[in-house]
Amino acid sequence: MADNEIVTLGGGCFWCLEAVYRETKGVISAVSGYMGGPGPNPTYQDVCSGRTGHVEVVQVTFDPEKISFRNILEIFFVIHDPTTLDRQGNDIGTQYRSVIYCHTPEQRETARQMISELTSSVAFSDPIVTTVEDAPRFWTGEAYHQDYLNRNPNQPYCMYVVAPKLEKFRKTFASHRR
Repeated sequence: MADNEIVTLGGGCFWCLEAVYRETKGVISAVSGYMGGPGPNPTYQDVCSGRTGHVEVVQVTFDPEKISFRNILEIFFVIHDPTTLDRQGNDIGTQYRSVIYCHTPEQRETARQMISELTSSVAFSDPIVTTVEDAPRFWTGEAYHQDYLNRNPNQPYCMYVVAPKLEKFRKTFASHRR
């Protein structure tokens, strides 16, 4: 039996990625939080200012016997736009940058290889700007950010941004749904 793995992903607002990975078969947990900035204990308000260097991320714990790291990344590259620097749609700033925070050398190699393959195959019309970095300390987001879509389905951002990404996941990755 393999041990669970962790990867931390930044791809815009953490509510979107969290909602998708919470529905992914083989994912044990998807926790919204912050990573990448130098200061301790960032708050949502701090990170939203764009001055802390932190990224809104989702830390995904998964069972590699049920879903591969590569499958986790395939979902990541479909659910967000990896070609826009420091932005996803109307969310603009370094806190929304596209980043894969790797927790092992094997993850780093797989992520770099996958970006190379996507680039070679011209999977996107613009260059991929996603960075691959070693995972620094993870700071768990405030309780009200966890499972945000399920607790706030009628919030406009959830209805017009999060829900469509979740629907795209459901259609594109039906075999990976719980």
